[in-house]
Amino acid sequence: MGATGSAAPGSAAPAMRADARRNYERLLTAAAAAFAEHGADDVSLEEIARRAGVGIGTLYRHFPARQALLEAVYVGQVEALSARARELMSSEAPAEALTEWLRALVAFGSTKRNLSAALVQTLGKDSEVMSRCGSMMREAAAGLLERAQQAGVVRADLQGTDLLRLMHGMILASDWAQGDSAQADRILSMVMHGLLSPPGREGSSR
Repeated sequence: MGATGSAAPGSAAPAMRADARRNYERLLTAAAAAFAEHGADDVSLEEIARRAGVGIGTLYRHFPARQALLEAVYVGQVEALSARARELMSSEAPAEALTEWLRALVAFGSTKRNLSAALVQTLGKDSEVMSRCGSMMREAAAGLLERAQQAGVVRADLQGTDLLRLMHGMILASDWAQGDSAQADRILSMVMHGLLSPPGREGSSR
């Protein structure tokens, strides 16, 4: 995940004991689930501590302020997506690897929107945290896309930022389809069908 303990994301932090590390990870998991369900501003820290099975004092030892918890969840999830992209770079099926990463990005989408909106309000869109996370997302998308283009299986005129904006629009559209949990995956399948190179043109994208 992202930052350790209550240190700012990206800064050095002392190693935690095993029990402290478990509590930290439980808090991040509980917070991410709560933010996805209720929004970053609509769930109490007490509720997050209860979900994690720890006391509120334990939460505050790791995250002295709500802002620290928001940052840790957001950075941790972006780092997880970045790590998944690096793993998929070795896949023997570049188009499927790109699709799998985009599916993970969409799953993260609603939580990301809640968290990023809350963080932009307090940090600003040009803050170090937001800039670093944006760079990680663009690098992940561009790397997987370029590999698929080099294999000739995805349209050559696409850019990584195009993909990220497409996914953002898809996430927004899916948010309006309450009760239709399969819609995002259906839309992603249609999008990928349009992005794949037509049969017989493999290798022509470079």
